Amino acid sequence: MRREYNYRLGFVALLLLLALAPLVIYPIFMTKLLCFALFAIAFNLLFGQTGLLSFGHALFFGGAAYVTAYALKVWALPTEQAVLLGVGFAVGAGLLVGALSILRHGLYFSMITLALAQMFYFICVAAPVTGGDDGMSAVPRGRLFGWIDLANDRVLYYFVLAVFGAAFLLVFRIIHSPYGQVLRAIRDHETRATSLGYKVNRYKLLVFVQSAALAGLAGSLKVLVFQVATLDAVHWSTSGDVILMTLVGGISTVFGPLVGAGFILTMQTLLQGYSQWMPVIQGAIFVLMVMLLPRGVVGELAGRLPWLRRTRAPEAAVSLHAHQQ
Repeated sequence: MRREYNYRLGFVALLLLLALAPLVIYPIFMTKLLCFALFAIAFNLLFGQTGLLSFGHALFFGGAAYVTAYALKVWALPTEQAVLLGVGFAVGAGLLVGALSILRHGLYFSMITLALAQMFYFICVAAPVTGGDDGMSAVPRGRLFGWIDLANDRVLYYFVLAVFGAAFLLVFRIIHSPYGQVLRAIRDHETRATSLGYKVNRYKLLVFVQSAALAGLAGSLKVLVFQVATLDAVHWSTSGDVILMTLVGGISTVFGPLVGAGFILTMQTLLQGYSQWMPVIQGAIFVLMVMLLPRGVVGELAGRLPWLRRTRAPEAAVSLHAHQQ
């Protein structure tokens, strides 16, 4: 009971900290942080929990951003409808990409996701509706439900925070459910999970679509923050950034993606004056992080602080045993 109390207290403290953050930190930066933290949470659900390393998640993130921007600027749809349309695109794309990629394992799976994402990138380069290299700018934020004006940066922040909180709790529920146990069983011993009667490919496709939907939601929200949709969002480097955020924060942890996103975005902001050296500096810092904190920031803390251990998912052996019973 004491551990559960501390655990809930940690959630409340996190939400309170995020609610007060824009009072002392630039709201746009904090909103951007929440968008990329949601993106990292979506990726961690696929990689950390299921063991599927996707190199093409920028497709869903950037694709949803373009769809949302087009719906807001050209079709003048209400904000909530435009965001849902972007998520719908991500779901459809996730279903297609997932159905093709889960037929292969390991590196082949990763290469298929990367190839399909690059194909989509070049479509965005050539398609007139995306604006090519110029992208889509001056995208209106609109009004939420017709009366909440999102033009105010702080109002937008709290809207994104509410969405992030709901998505955070959803992923937490997935991780700590029997369904999440099956995902970890597939990650750690796919052959054994198959022998126990689980339709492994169905579970893989389902979690791939769920991850794509959350990534698309993050991309749609990012459009509202900066009011632009550009090729950077669908570039392979964006997929690399989310992988880096997950590794730095801690794979298979709940809080890891948020911490990793905060660390990477803060570092990129501080290094903006060293644009030519940024990849070198960022790479050196990443190597140091891997050497000093191999389980990520939250992963290492969870190993030392008992009340944080529950933020890590239980081992697959336990989940398999539970389902056998």
